[in-house]
Amino acid sequence: MQKKNSTVQLLILDPSQNDAESMVSLLRNAGKATRAHRITSEEDLEEALKASHWDLLLARDLEELEFGPDAALAMIKRMDKDIPFILLTNEPNRERDLAIMRLGAQDAVPFEYTEMLVLAIKRELAALTERRTRRLLESHLREAEQRCQLLLESSKDAIAYINDGMHIYANQSYMEFLGYEDIDDLICVPVLDTLTPESQEQYKEFMKAFEEAGTNGMTCNCTARRSDDHELNVTMSVSAATYDGEACTQVVLQPEHSDAELEEKLKQISSQDLLTGLSNRQHLMEQLTQTLATAAKTNETGALAYIGIDNFLGMKSEVGISGADLLLGDLASLLKEHTPEDMTLARLSDDAFCVMCLPCNDKGLADLCETIRKAVDDHLFEINGRTVSLTVSIGVSAITENSPKAEELLSRVHLASAEVRKQPEHENGNGVVIYNPVDFEVPDESNALEMISKAMDEDRLHLLFQPIINLRGEGEEHYEALARMINSDNEAVTPYDLLPAICPPETAIKIDRWVILQSIKQLSSHRSRGHDTKLFVNLSAETLQDVTFHPWLSVALKAARLPGDALIFQFSENDANNFTKQAKDFTKAVHELNCKVSIKHFGRTINPFNALKHIDTDYVKFDGSFTESLQKDDKIKEQVKEMASSLQKSGKLTVVPKVESASILATLWQAGVNYIQGYYLQAPAREMSYDFGDH
Repeated sequence: MQKKNSTVQLLILDPSQNDAESMVSLLRNAGKATRAHRITSEEDLEEALKASHWDLLLARDLEELEFGPDAALAMIKRMDKDIPFILLTNEPNRERDLAIMRLGAQDAVPFEYTEMLVLAIKRELAALTERRTRRLLESHLREAEQRCQLLLESSKDAIAYINDGMHIYANQSYMEFLGYEDIDDLICVPVLDTLTPESQEQYKEFMKAFEEAGTNGMTCNCTARRSDDHELNVTMSVSAATYDGEACTQVVLQPEHSDAELEEKLKQISSQDLLTGLSNRQHLMEQLTQTLATAAKTNETGALAYIGIDNFLGMKSEVGISGADLLLGDLASLLKEHTPEDMTLARLSDDAFCVMCLPCNDKGLADLCETIRKAVDDHLFEINGRTVSLTVSIGVSAITENSPKAEELLSRVHLASAEVRKQPEHENGNGVVIYNPVDFEVPDESNALEMISKAMDEDRLHLLFQPIINLRGEGEEHYEALARMINSDNEAVTPYDLLPAICPPETAIKIDRWVILQSIKQLSSHRSRGHDTKLFVNLSAETLQDVTFHPWLSVALKAARLPGDALIFQFSENDANNFTKQAKDFTKAVHELNCKVSIKHFGRTINPFNALKHIDTDYVKFDGSFTESLQKDDKIKEQVKEMASSLQKSGKLTVVPKVESASILATLWQAGVNYIQGYYLQAPAREMSYDFGDH
């Protein structure tokens, strides 16, 4: 918890050292002692978040930032850190302010509004202090409740809570005293049913007297009837109490005469699972609650893993109940062998175990779990003379100062474990998944950037290739590269479609460069087998405006030893019109590297030829709507013919997409179109496998 006069631990995302220093001076002049760190890269921020405890992040909204504020905010969310985030804008911009606050920022303040900025900072630091205080108090409360519960559970006194004459809670000693094995068998059982008929009237009079007098500790001697009908003479003591926030009555039973049999029954509860010898669920939840409290106090990071046995019911039906018990015992020994002693290993349920550690991180625990998964997969279990194989699906989640309560955190790792079976390569389980809230949410403006970045990191982004055929039969080999991302529902989606309307430019640039590098890599490999293939690669508006693209591309081509004319960079007509000057400069730059340029979605604007006056494009791809209307509307047919003729006269090669049938080929031939593309030729595929020789 931040004290009133403690030093503010400040992160600053700003390319200017001088501006960063001015922010620190502003805080110090406002009476806030400050220790600041200026973020220089994505890796720098990640390392800083892991290494230290931060109170505030101030981020400039500048185009020259390679690692922008939106990406920094996404990282804070991914790492589950409670750090107030204030965006410093160049000028008031309502749409931008709304966008960044929807992503999770606390405020957006113009950089020059220093007095407003100081007020916003003080407000957020005060709110942070309140949140930390609340978390600390909640952890103290949970610890106090836990201690009370432990005292009740471990007490040798037989204690129960009743409401309206019904049991609502009983400790182990109470259940053993009355011969009940399971709390569920006693819950909602009337107290009268645990007394002999002679004592029932006596109990009613006693409770009436207690309600009237309200004196805690009143006692009554009566005869209890156990579940096995054995009768015991007891002394009942009652007091007013609360349980789960509800008013109730505490009942304590003590034998009138102590004997060895009763003392044996009133033994302390063990925290050990009897079948496996590991910690039981109760002990795990106690330790997890304490670990969460520690993480909240010290800002340490821990991790929790849920190890679920795949197809446990099917296995149990094969080997029987006794065989399943033997298998669980062997599995527990195997898990214990691979789990360090400083970690908590517990049996959670019939088919699940848990591992918990602090300090550690989710990736480190995931690596250990991968070792455990492989060990289980490789192990042959011998059960009653037969060999049984077993696999496990493991979910891992980080434990941070901002983690939810123990039950919800357990739900997170259970969801991650179930997520293993949704992956195509793990339909039957046998995998490890790290829980990330982004993976369990519908893509929106607040998490789409994180989903795309995570997909690139986890190799769930790939390219598809669709052939583009020369209608004039010249045997050229062209493909278009299409980026696809596998989302959490195992569906292929276009990453560009997930980007919010307002997003950091570096995100689209990062996708573009990934696509280009993968295209160069796969095209180089394909051309090495004797193919003279050329590839259309799509670019976003952000790359058109990126002044660093030309030198970056030059290095990439030289490294791959790929000739520039093997690549055709393609951007939309809309981007060409919105960023005409940038598109003109871009085209000139890539032409210097011998690369070609194509404009797609041609014909959407009122005057589609306007951009071509300024941009020296080599190819023009018509909008797909023309293809869909070509055979139905003679006016469209004439329009396409006129545009194709005009384009060819100016030296542009034309491409028509979405060709779905052979019936349209004659029309396109007569219109003078150079190239066609569509499902009639081939659907997009992982490999460049089209046989151009058959065309």
